[in-house]
Amino acid sequence: MSQARVLTERELRKVLNFCNTQPHATRNRTMLLCTHMAGMRVGEVAALTVSDVLAMDGTVKEEIALSAQQTKGNRARTVLVPKKLRDELTSYLQQRYGLTNLLAVTQTDTQRALFPTQKNPKRGFTANTLCQLFHKIYKDSQMYGATSHSGRRTFITKLADKGVGVRVLMALAGHKSIATTQRYIELNPTIMKAAVELI
Repeated sequence: MSQARVLTERELRKVLNFCNTQPHATRNRTMLLCTHMAGMRVGEVAALTVSDVLAMDGTVKEEIALSAQQTKGNRARTVLVPKKLRDELTSYLQQRYGLTNLLAVTQTDTQRALFPTQKNPKRGFTANTLCQLFHKIYKDSQMYGATSHSGRRTFITKLADKGVGVRVLMALAGHKSIATTQRYIELNPTIMKAAVELI
């Protein structure tokens, strides 16, 4: 079975532009970017609550502490949230709750699903329903071969291409072994050609 497609920056922009034309654009865009910018698993994204990402002062956290119940393999882990993703999460939360209400949300709404569905706004997506939604978004944006795992593979491959060491990648991905992380990395022919020129 072939691995999930790794997206280029241009391909990811195409998917995000497609999202912007669809219902629930901000929510869907933000969910996708959680996988592409933070390397989160789809099940982890589905399990997020408002309190996981929103600090008591109404700002988006720089680190998301996932409990063992929210992760694969029942191992708690911390997800680092880059500034671009914090900005996306802030925009999404402002759209959902209103520009001035984020501080109030920290007092009242923190255990609600971060990404609610129309049918179940309190519990939100399951890992399976979110996988199906991602599959539809990728297919409808003509990103054939992309799956719910594409965001994680893209995240790990992009960082590897920029010279981030495999031990750091392993920690960022929440893997138990380096071998697992290495399987995620897609070899980039351009980088391979540049590597041999270093000789």
